[in-house]
Amino acid sequence: MTPEQFRKLALALPGVEERAHMNHPDFRAHGKIFATIVPDETWGMVRLPAADQLRVTTEQPTVFEAFNGAWGRQGCTRVWFKGATMKAVKPLLETAWEFSANK
Repeated sequence: MTPEQFRKLALALPGVEERAHMNHPDFRAHGKIFATIVPDETWGMVRLPAADQLRVTTEQPTVFEAFNGAWGRQGCTRVWFKGATMKAVKPLLETAWEFSANK
C-alpha cells in the first residue's frame, strides 16, 4: 500500500477532510482525527476500538501495531504501508471513521 492509496481510502468516506496536525496529514470526521500519515510516509495510524485493534495486531503483527501507552489504549494503531493492502486497510479506516462518530 502507498500513502496515496491510504489517503484516497480515507477521503472516500463521507464527510472526511484532510488537515495537518503536528506537521503531518490527518483525516477528520465528526470533528475528530481518525487516521494520520507520518511525515516520512512509511506508516499511517488508524484509531480503532480495542477489540478490532487486538484482532488485527494479533492476525498481522508485522503490518499492524498498537501504539505504546495511553495512545495505544485509546485505539491508535500503526499501519506499516510496506506490508499493508488496500483490502485489509479499507475496512479498518471505515471502522475508525465510525469509531470517531461515537467519541
